[in-house]
Amino acid sequence: MFMTFKTLPEMLAAFPTEQSAIDHLTAIRWANGKFCPQCGNADGSKIGTLKGTNFHKCYACRKRFSIKVGTIFQDTKLPLRTWYAAIWMITNHPKGIASTTLASDLGITQKSAWFVLHRLRHAARTDSFNAPLSGEVAVDETAIGGLEKNKHASKKKHAGRGSVGKTIVMGLVAKNGEVRAGVIEGVDGRTLHGVIRAHVMPGSTVVTDQHRGYRGLSAAYVHRTVNHGAGEYVDREGFSTNSVESLWALFKRQYHGTHHWMSPKHLDRYVTEVCYRLNRRDLSRGERVNSLLAQIEGPMPYKVLIA
Repeated sequence: MFMTFKTLPEMLAAFPTEQSAIDHLTAIRWANGKFCPQCGNADGSKIGTLKGTNFHKCYACRKRFSIKVGTIFQDTKLPLRTWYAAIWMITNHPKGIASTTLASDLGITQKSAWFVLHRLRHAARTDSFNAPLSGEVAVDETAIGGLEKNKHASKKKHAGRGSVGKTIVMGLVAKNGEVRAGVIEGVDGRTLHGVIRAHVMPGSTVVTDQHRGYRGLSAAYVHRTVNHGAGEYVDREGFSTNSVESLWALFKRQYHGTHHWMSPKHLDRYVTEVCYRLNRRDLSRGERVNSLLAQIEGPMPYKVLIA
């Protein structure tokens, strides 16, 4: 059974040494048995630990490795205890945490804090093979970007509130509470229908506003619409898009209140972060930390992140 904790001081007390943090990560990563991140060998009998070290050796490929290899912690110079503190903050602060604040709290540079947070967002991504949403699913899209009225005259793209110069994010929220969201290329019917087909089981009830890009969904789904233009937010039978609208409200509070600005290039990662917290809101704080530690596979080199 993995170690659990209810508060940040309690978590730090649970890992008084770097070795205790390494042992915890090892227990989580090898919960289903030892494997080699170098060659994929899953025969635990062929994986040993070099005496007096934290290095392991695979006797199938003859290579040495640490428990961090093949994860977001690969090549990191920061102690795992520092990473755990960062994981606590990003998984338990409802509106996220800015890299400048994390840098101050952990005593690291802002550049390092920015890299740490993006590696954690990489780990928080939703697996593409997750089961499709079903039942009743609210769907909506929103434009993310700075307010035109706050921009210098030479940088204004338009005078109104439209989506010109902004990034479009699409969200899907099932009635059972599961959330999916991500950046999309446009709001045309082909794009919107494609995302819905990829994430929602045919025959489900899909609730949208009356944007024309959603027309034609009734061929594969029970399509309900809410006329926001007429001031309608719940139709006569109780269908609404309020759940996905709440997602946008939370995300925009993080955008304006915590980060103030998000690069369009990395916007999808910030959206992933919000979805991760919402999809685990019923877990305890310590369980959210362990949940993220359980999906750290896949390194994220700095060169790849800034490419």
